[in-house]
Amino acid sequence: MKLPKFLKSILTAGLAVAMAVGVAGCGTGSDKSENFLNIATGGTAGTYYPIGGAIAEIINKDVQGVDASAQSTGASVANINMLADGQVEMAIVQNDITYYAVNGTNMFDKKIENLRGIASLYPETCQFVTSIDSGISSIADLKGKRVAVGAAGSGVEANVRQILQAYGITYDDIEEQFLSFAEGANALKDGTVDVACVTAGYPTASIQDVAAVKKIRILPIDEDKITALTIDYPFYTRTVIPGGIYQGFEGEVPTVSVMAILVATDKMDDKTGYDVTKAIFTGKDKIVAAHQAAKAIEKKTALAGMGFIKMNDGAEKFLKEQ
Repeated sequence: MKLPKFLKSILTAGLAVAMAVGVAGCGTGSDKSENFLNIATGGTAGTYYPIGGAIAEIINKDVQGVDASAQSTGASVANINMLADGQVEMAIVQNDITYYAVNGTNMFDKKIENLRGIASLYPETCQFVTSIDSGISSIADLKGKRVAVGAAGSGVEANVRQILQAYGITYDDIEEQFLSFAEGANALKDGTVDVACVTAGYPTASIQDVAAVKKIRILPIDEDKITALTIDYPFYTRTVIPGGIYQGFEGEVPTVSVMAILVATDKMDDKTGYDVTKAIFTGKDKIVAAHQAAKAIEKKTALAGMGFIKMNDGAEKFLKEQ
């Protein structure tokens, strides 16, 4: 029996829909649209964004069933709040900011309890920069000096307060100036401050700019003070800035760093945590290609500065495997 044209069209459309439903229902086991993983990073001109983008690419390639993407954000504090609100599933953040969030201190008025650690990535180093001409050779020499301590309320400023405190120095003892990285560097070049403080991966562009026009010195932190800081604040790790990292300054500098870490929430299951962490550490070369700071990503240091946060069990299992 020959069907009318309109009935043939209806039957053909219905068959196409049924086939589509059948294919979707059967699945292939490789459909990545079911498990989205949005990674909060930082500004597009910073370090977090390219590293987060590379991590997303690795996850998409190597972790079955996950669709990852990197999102530009306002960095650590914003990222913590986005995790807490469920706007993202994973984020790159400074571990000191994470410590404040977990404990409900500083810029967080209540504890954020659903955070879970994935891995420590690379150090962001506390650097006290002065000119050779200043005659300052130790943090103990800063009493009475003009110091650019970072933007008011920033993570850098918190680092400076804590390091000064280890030396028995408070803002009552110095002429503090609340200046950003770039502003502090310019003030040091202009001679309107004696010391500028930066927390960032080295070599830091703002310090390189200063070193290009005047001889600089990076002030060391004494070993006993490093020990005290790592005891009092579990997010600090001991770091040595290599000699020659900045033009005209050859000495090695012992100091402390906070860590750029990868965190998720308790909604990430252990299998995903394991698979994501494994993919990151086996695909490190691709992250290094995105940004040189990723050279410091090592499995042997992947728990550094993470002692205060509960880990995702799957991530921790991979990191502790031989």
